[in-house]
This record gives sequence, C-alpha cells and structure tokens, in this order.
Amino acid sequence: MVGKRSGKALLREEGLERTDNNMDLTTWPQINPINQKNYYTDYLKRDDQILPLRLLQEERRNRMTAKARDRDRELAQANPNDALPSGADLDMDDDAGMEDAGEPLTGQDALGSKVIVIHPGSQNLRIGLASDALPKTVPMVIARRWEMSESEEDGGEPSPKRRRTDDGSQMEPEKTFGEEFAGQYNKMCADLKIHMRSNKRRVLPNSKELIVNYNKRTPPETISEHNDPFRVDWTEIPADPKEAPGFLTGKEALRIPDKSIPRYKLFWPLRYGWYNESEYREKKDLYNDIATIIEEAIKTQLNLRRKRDWVQYGCVFVVPDLYERHYVSQTLEMLMRDLGFGKVCFIQESLAATCGAGYTTACVMDVGAQKTSICCVEEGMCIENSRINLKCGGADVTETFIRMMLYDHFPYADINLKRRYDFLLAEELKYKFCTMNEGEISPQLFDFHLRASGQDTRKYTFKTYDEVLLAPQGYYQPTIFDNSQKLKGRRKLIDRSYDLYEGGPNDPVSSAQSAVLSLISPIVSVNGQTNGETSNGQVALGPIKPSSNLFQKINETERTPASTVGSPAPDDDDTPVPIGETNTGTEILATSVRDDVLPVIALDTAILTSIGHGARLDERKTRDFLSSVMVVGGGAQIPGFYMFLEERLKELRPGFAKDIVIGTPPRELDPQGVIWKGGSVFGKLRGTNDSWIGKTEYDRLGARLLVYKCMWAW
Repeated sequence: MVGKRSGKALLREEGLERTDNNMDLTTWPQINPINQKNYYTDYLKRDDQILPLRLLQEERRNRMTAKARDRDRELAQANPNDALPSGADLDMDDDAGMEDAGEPLTGQDALGSKVIVIHPGSQNLRIGLASDALPKTVPMVIARRWEMSESEEDGGEPSPKRRRTDDGSQMEPEKTFGEEFAGQYNKMCADLKIHMRSNKRRVLPNSKELIVNYNKRTPPETISEHNDPFRVDWTEIPADPKEAPGFLTGKEALRIPDKSIPRYKLFWPLRYGWYNESEYREKKDLYNDIATIIEEAIKTQLNLRRKRDWVQYGCVFVVPDLYERHYVSQTLEMLMRDLGFGKVCFIQESLAATCGAGYTTACVMDVGAQKTSICCVEEGMCIENSRINLKCGGADVTETFIRMMLYDHFPYADINLKRRYDFLLAEELKYKFCTMNEGEISPQLFDFHLRASGQDTRKYTFKTYDEVLLAPQGYYQPTIFDNSQKLKGRRKLIDRSYDLYEGGPNDPVSSAQSAVLSLISPIVSVNGQTNGETSNGQVALGPIKPSSNLFQKINETERTPASTVGSPAPDDDDTPVPIGETNTGTEILATSVRDDVLPVIALDTAILTSIGHGARLDERKTRDFLSSVMVVGGGAQIPGFYMFLEERLKELRPGFAKDIVIGTPPRELDPQGVIWKGGSVFGKLRGTNDSWIGKTEYDRLGARLLVYKCMWAW
C-alpha cells in the first residue's frame, strides 16, 4: 500500500511546480472586463462623428463666417450716414446652392449656370444647364467601327420579323407574323367596329378591303435627288479607313449610311430602362459607351470643350423611381471619376416631374420609348410601395403600327426597323398619323417620302383605316406587342446587388411592382399562406382583373367594388391576388421572379394598382391621387391619349368618376422635358439641398455616401 503523498511532492514530480520569479507575462496594462449591465457608447450616434454630415456642417460654418466678414468689411468702409449695404439683411445661406454646386457664385454667373442636369433614357438623352429654359435632346446611341452594321447581323433578318416560304419568296402579309398576331389583330378590329356602331359612328362595311386594294396597286413615285428640297444630309465618312473616326454619337450616328466603308454598328447602352447587356461582350465597354455619349453631349450641346473645367460644375442626375443599386453606384463613379464633376446629386424621376410641373401630390406616369414608370408622390417624397416599372413604351407602338400596316399590304413592304433610315421613317409615321380619337377613324389617304443614302427619293401613297388607332391602344392590350426579346441577355454581365452582411439581394422592392409580377406570374403559396392572405389574416392589396375586350365596359362581375378602395379582385381561378406587403412574401416574390418575368400590363390597371398601394386604403388619399394623375414622356404624345385613359379609369372605378382627372404639365411645358425641368429646379435650390456629394468625401467613403446623401431610403 502506497502512502499518501503531499501536494508539493506531486507538483514537483509532475513538473507543475512554479519556478518563475512571479513576474507578469507582459508589461501591457491589463484592462478589466466591461460591466455588461451598465455600459454605454455614443459611437456614430452624433452628426459630428459622421464624415458627410461633419463636412456639411463645416461648410455651412465657413460660409457664414465668410459672409459675416464681408458684411463687417462693407460696414466699416461705408459712411455712418449711408444706408446698409445691399444684401446685408439677407439670410446667411442664400447662396449655398451655388457654392455647393461648384465654385462660389459671382455677380456674372446666372443662377444654375454651374449645374448640369442629365436625364438619360433608353432612346433619348436630355441634357442642359440648370439655367437653361429647355434641355437639349440627343439620341442615346453610339456608332462604333464594326465588322458589319446592325441591319446585316443575323443574316440580315428584318425587323419586324417577316416569314418567308421555302423557296425564299415573301409570304402573304396575312401569314407574315403568325397566327397569334393575326388572331389578336382581327379581334381588335372586330371589337372596334362593334364599339363604333354602338356609339352611332358611321362604319363602312368594306373599309378594310378598300385600303388593302389601294395599297396593293399603288407603286411609288421616284424623285431625283436634286428635285427634293428636303433631302437628308448624311454623315460623311472619310474614304481612308485610317482617317475614319472610331465612334460617332447622337444624331450623327443615326445618319451614317448602312453600307458605309468602313462599317459602323449602332449600340444603345440603355434598353427598357436597364443596361443593354445583350449587345455587349464586357461590362466595361457598356459603361464606357454611356460615359462617352454623355461626354460628347456636354462638349457639343453645352459647348464645354475643356474637360478639366468640369470640376467647377455640379451635376444633377435623374434616376428611375424603381432603380437598381448597381446602376446608381456605377453612375456615381462615372460622374466623379470619368467625367470629373465637382459635385453630384441624384433625384428620382417622379419627384423631378412634380418639381417641374409644380405639383405637391400626384400620381406620375412617365411613358418613355421603352419603359413606363408609375409612382405616387406626396409632399415631396415618392411613396416606395407605389412604384411600378413596366417594360413597354412608344417604341412598341411604332413597331406594332408598322406590323399592322404591313398586314394590310403597306406599299413599302421592305421596311426594316434595323436600318437607320427606316427606323427614323417609322418614328415619323407614328407621330404624324397615330391617334386615339375614335372620331378620326375612316379610310384616309396619306403619303411619305423615303430617303436613303445613295438612292433617289421615293414618294409612297397609301391608305390607313383603324391601324392608326389600334397600335397605340396596345398600351391597354400589351399582348399585341412583341415582348419576346426584352429579357434577352438579362444578367449576362451585371449581377444583382447583394447585401454585404446578410448576403441577400438588396435592390429596392415595391409591393405594387410585386402585385404586377404576381398578376403576370401568379404564385399559389408563400410560407404556407394561400394567395391573397397575409400573416395577420388581412386580405392583401392587388391589381384588378383587366377586361378581355379592350372596348367593352367592365361588367359588374369583373369590377372591384368602389366602396372598398383597394379591395381584392374577384375570387376566380384566373384572377390571382398577390401576397401583400405586410409579410415577407413580397420580398420573396420580388427577388425570385424580378429577372425572370417581364412586367407588362395595361396602363389603367397599373395606375390603379399604384394608387391602391400608395393610398393604403385611405379614401381621401385615393381621391387626391386620382384627381391629379399627371402623364409625361414622349410615348404619350398621341392625340386623344389623355381622354382615352381618363375614360378607362372611370370605367374601372365608377365610384370615383367625378374625381378622376388626367392632368398635363402647366405653363405649356413640353411633357417630354418636364422631368429634366424638375431636375433643373432641384439643382438651383439655395441653402436647402443637402444631397450634394463632393470629391473629398467620395474619395474617402465611395458609394457608402449614398446612405446619407439620397433623398430616399437607400
């Protein structure tokens, strides 16, 4: 039996006995743990701890100091009996807006002369100084030297696409665009005829046959170039390829002959309100083209040739209401790094429209060339959940109008919208002949001149009937549009923006947009809840069911009750009601199908959906928005557009028929330039605009500044 051993003996035998001299392991001071019950910190809780806000306060303080010093100097130099100097009783922040926008305001500088306002679109770029009355309009296109032109790619396949027989000959126009288009077009023609008869309008029984027979047998008339007083000046390209420019922008690019030597191809960097990823191989080329178009527009349209002087200018850039984060952050980098502006600020389209028109509360619908955006604005703020972005616009009306004309034996059967002169001709025909006034529908005789480079002018005479009305009414029956290529190349180059910490997509979402997507691509269940039911048992807001007949009034079984604004649609199998905004279903839907489903619905349905989500079941707000629907943009400049939209809204909401008013911009402003005008007003605000981003803070923080500088929740 082993005896009991002492503790010291065990430590000595096991090698655990302490042999040091009781010195500390380190000379660094030892900090006691924080008492978790009573600790407090003010880190990033005061404005002076945040760089953008601290710089803003310092700038204001320096400005006030300088003004006080100047005032004291003027008082010291003045005689005692003289009056106070002019401006001595003014507020200290009167000139803040101009100093924020660049160099200090001087007596020779007009208000806004140091601010450049930029509003880019899918088809046109509007740009100008904030002191200008109207913007300069430049096509948002760049022509670069290429192997072949855009009309020669894909085997020279024309647009709109026309089918050919096996032997290569052209099919009859009735079979050109397929059975689906023919069926929809014939149904729209029949519905229009019934509607016109019900309104006691005269309808000839053989109107279609008359125009078809006339268009078939009418040859064009050739006019020699020297006898054409309106001949086109085409862009001249040097014969030597070494002297030919590498690119051309704006109107010069559209006037390059398709068969030029060397060849040029047109690139449109923005399409349908998105980056045009389908036509680019690398995203840096896409970004460079946007910067090049804006840079050339500033040099040619604003006559600011020296790029090094742009640091003295501020830039107001108009962004979409329902934007993408990558678009805004990349635009900020382009304006600061590539173009070298002194300061930059952003404003949303709908807010800019209300600023330009002088509205305080409105439902703004901007109908562009390829995008239509709808948003409710109240007291200078865009209501986030009311934002809707549709991928249709005036370009769809142009293409549909040409397809309908070709279906009715348009005499210029070889028209190809991929050719530059045919594209310009189609736009001209739409602006001249399309209308939404039903009283103007009758067989009418028109003519146009076809001018192509290197060819004699040809004069065509043709007749139209209901094509001029049915093409723009595709806004309310968008299935007649060709939507097959609008998602082509989506997310090929530029991925979605993801949250740095949580990892999920963080692009802004809108419950109204989610309702539109759900109507197009309905979902049955989210998180175990049935369609149309929220987490708290309430019924979600949703778009009403559109009528299947464009000219037929909404009957009682299809109409949403007027007494319950924003109530759900009828409970049928084909009328889905989307998940509401009170649970996570909206975010799941928006992030899962936003890039896979094309948002295209009737405009009247989209407006009521936006107002329903913007008013949030408040009847007073609903009446306010319905009484101030403001339509802007070039895609809505069709005679009778406002009246037809107002009638459609009254049919869908008869309980608010007395309140519904479609407003136009006041002061005889061009609806196409209202958004730009609002940006110029925003750029001239003095002392109240705190959203300018300067170079110093951008160099330190980058795009993180947008959290503090945007006027909306970034």
